[in-house]
This record gives sequence, C-alpha cells and structure tokens, in this order.
Amino acid sequence: MIPAYVMTVVPLAAATGRLICKQKSNEGVIKKASPVRFIAVTVLAIIYPLVAVVLPLLFPVFTFEELTGPYQIGTITYDWVDEQREETFTAAPKDKRRLVVQVWYPADSKAKGKSVPYLSDGDVYAEGLSKAQNMPKSLFTTFNHVKTHAMENVEISNRETAYPVLLFSHGFTMYKNQNTFQIEQLVSQGYIVVGIEHTYSSAATVFADGRVAYYMSQDKDSADYLDQANEGWVEDAKFTLDQLEKLAENDPDQRFTGRLDMENVGMFGHSFGGATSTQMLMRDKRIKAAINMDGALYGKVEVPEEGLQKPFLLMSADRSLTITQQMTDQKQVKMMERVLARYEYVTEGGNYWLIINHNDHVGFTDFYLLSPLFERMVDVDIRKVHRMINDYSLDFFNHYLKQQSFKLLEQNIGEYPDYTLHKG
Repeated sequence: MIPAYVMTVVPLAAATGRLICKQKSNEGVIKKASPVRFIAVTVLAIIYPLVAVVLPLLFPVFTFEELTGPYQIGTITYDWVDEQREETFTAAPKDKRRLVVQVWYPADSKAKGKSVPYLSDGDVYAEGLSKAQNMPKSLFTTFNHVKTHAMENVEISNRETAYPVLLFSHGFTMYKNQNTFQIEQLVSQGYIVVGIEHTYSSAATVFADGRVAYYMSQDKDSADYLDQANEGWVEDAKFTLDQLEKLAENDPDQRFTGRLDMENVGMFGHSFGGATSTQMLMRDKRIKAAINMDGALYGKVEVPEEGLQKPFLLMSADRSLTITQQMTDQKQVKMMERVLARYEYVTEGGNYWLIINHNDHVGFTDFYLLSPLFERMVDVDIRKVHRMINDYSLDFFNHYLKQQSFKLLEQNIGEYPDYTLHKG
C-alpha cells in the first residue's frame, strides 16, 4: 500500500503549495490567499493524509500465514435442510432446520485456481457482526478484501486414499470460518475440515438462494437456557455428520466418494462451539477426539467423575479463568462459578488442559487480525497465540486420528512462561 499512499500525499502536497502561494489577480496584481482559505487548505492537507494513510495502517487488509503442510486447499459450500427438525427460531409451522456448511479439503500441490475471499458476502457479515456485537459496521469492512489460501471446487488431492474429518463449531454471534487461521493449517496437513454455521446463532447465514438469516437475540446470561440451547447445536453437528456419511458413500459430484475417512472423525470448536464439541465427544460415538477452545461446559451432559473416556484437549485463556474477578453483577458471577465448576474432571483418564497465558477469549479466533490496535488494547500477541493453538491442535489430532507420535503434548507438561499444560 505504500506506493498508493505516496501517490495520494505527494499530489495533495503540491496542490496545497500552489494554493497557499501568492496568487495573481485578473489585473496582474499579486495578492496573498485569504486567511480563511489558507486555514481550510491547511486543515485539509493534514486530515486527508491522516485518513488515507493512518486508517489503512490501523485496519490493514491482513493476510493469513503461509501454509505449513504439503497440501494446497480446496473448498466447497453446501446448503442442507434437515427435514426431520422444525426450525424453532421462526414462526412458520413448516419451516425446517437449514444449515450452511463449508468444507475445506486437501488439494493437489499443482492445483490452480483463484483464492476465495475470507467472507463470500462481506457486506452481509459486516452488517450481522455489527448488530450481534453492537459495534460499528465500518470495523468489519476490511473482511471484504481479505483473501484466503483456499480455491473453490478444485480437485481433491490423490496423495492419500482418504483423509480424517474434523468438524468445526463457531462461537455465539460468530460464523463458520471464524478460525480460518487454524482451519487452513489443519487442511494443509491432510485433514478435511467442515465448518458448521449454526443458523440464527451466527452473525449471519447466507443461503444458496440469497436469503439471509441474521443472529436472533438469546439469553446468554442463563446457564439453564444455554444448556438447553446447546441441544440444537449438538443436533446440527449430528445432522452434518449424517450428510458427510452420505457424501462419503456417494457424492453426486464424485469429489468425496470414498475420500472421507469416517472412521477417524474429530471435532473442535470455540466458545459455545467448544461446548458443543465436548458434548459431541460424550454423546456421539462417531467423534473419536475433540478440542474445546475456551468454551464453558454448557450442555445436557456434564463431565463425569471418571472423565470423558475419550481423547480430549481443553484450551483456555488465562484471563477467561479469572473472569469472575472482573464481574460486578453477582448473578453473572454465580452463573460463571457454577459453570467453571464443571471443569473439575476434564483431565481425568489422561486428558489434557492447555492454559495459554497473555490471552483472552477472542484470541482463539481471527478477530484480532482486523487491527494491530486491538492487539495493543487487549495486550495479546495474536500471531504468537495462533501458532501455539495450531501446533497443539495438530499434535493432538495427529496422534489420535493419524496414530502419529506426540511431539508436544507429552513432552511439555508443566508450567512455562507462555502456558501451563496439565495432564490427568
């Protein structure tokens, strides 16, 4: 962007210089520019470069880090209707539950195609995020210009016969690809990742026919409500798995027929999506391993005293675990204390709990990439945090879904300056 900034500032400075110099009247008499005009041009000369240069520096068009694995990335999006479930967020009696699901898959190293945008309908998501997060829409317009490493509808790589499958579940008011920093790295290492957009609980959902479903307000201050609401997310995940099994058996496009390793399926999620991953691990035998990223353990089933009995990694931000110290509403304090008590048995049976220091709840997503200003405000080195999340996620899934030896989890148990890793 620097050449563009120079091309903006230099002509403006030259024009300003001409305007504030002595001007020649029609009679050929030299006179000075009026004080009012001088002040106006000076103010413009100061403000315009600030807007043209400073704002792009504060809200740059960010890029995702280079892929670490041998695969390029393909992607395709599906619009699926669950005919067995009524849509509870709408009044229409025959309205069925409808989900938009994005699949990222390993593509051949020689595959060529145009990279898809971070958000296919940037203005819609900016509007949805603005409403759901109660923040100015202009903060999210940068997303319109961000590119990813994924290419639409390219051929799946033939390097492996089939690839392990990972479901991803986003957080309340967010969206299916909110963790592109993580999704792309996992796919580059040989995983098929499936992002579920939980309709009416995401910032926005854009269906194939162009219809948009925005976030509908829900009672996020009630643990009982959230326990019940999580049932809908669990059903979304189960339905998605059902659809993936159909694709694995007979994909009409022949892309995924026999290519989805449905014997090695994992799940990961952030916030409420992390809670959903935990519930799915306990309740659906198809999920072999799961990661919960900073998700309070909402849901119908609580972790039993003997633990989950299946591979599990809980990731927490250090600041999230002390959140009650910043709360003034005693009702919220009691709710969070009740929920945090559910963490007691998560490591039982040899499972892991990674607490990332100098991090907060939002640091598990792409959100802080929007601006270095956010990083300064919350004091989070977001690229460093993202690399740690990616390293441990890959190590965990490689061991339990690809039967590879641990490189980090078993070797790094204990307290360190940047994290603490517990094992039950």
